[in-house]
Amino acid sequence: MNQIVAALDAAWRILLIGVVLGAGLPALFSFGVRAMAWGTGGEATNHDEGTLPPPHPVGRVIGIAVFALVVLVVLLGLSYIVAHGLGYNLVFNGGLPAFVPR
Repeated sequence: MNQIVAALDAAWRILLIGVVLGAGLPALFSFGVRAMAWGTGGEATNHDEGTLPPPHPVGRVIGIAVFALVVLVVLLGLSYIVAHGLGYNLVFNGGLPAFVPR
């Protein structure tokens, strides 16, 4: 019975990580694209003929912050893979990632 519980415990963790990284990061990236589109004004909103809506600086800030978060998560994932390939562990001492030998 313990093996079934251990297998189910591992399965839900893998499922959760798969949903967060497999669907969550692309969804977050698309939100960043939408925020950048809103930030530049453009043709996406209703406006009078011949005039463009003004840009929204908040949209650009949100888009840049979201893109930075996505890049950070991707770099952390790559550093985790590289660390384990070289025989190191990736630890977070004080909130910052560091490589320590196994």
